[in-house]
Amino acid sequence: MREAWKMFCLAAVTFGIALGLAHEFVPDIVPVAFAEEPQGSWAVMTAFVLRAIELITAAVAIIALAVLAGAYLQQELRRRFRSTSSRRASQAD
Repeated sequence: MREAWKMFCLAAVTFGIALGLAHEFVPDIVPVAFAEEPQGSWAVMTAFVLRAIELITAAVAIIALAVLAGAYLQQELRRRFRSTSSRRASQAD
């Protein structure tokens, strides 16, 4: 579970950095080549790359949280199953 926390934190930090860079360097640029007013190609490409990084890291963070939730749920279910099976064994005696 420690690796999943590391992955989540790394993805969250990377997401924050990419979001901050996008707001700092290309705040009013749409990451699509066609817009209402002309945009520099460097700005469009930069906005596109930063948006892609944001989306990928958000997906990785969500997957890491899902793995953490699944591991926690599995651990709780095992604990509860063991406690109920030990109660049944003690009642049978």
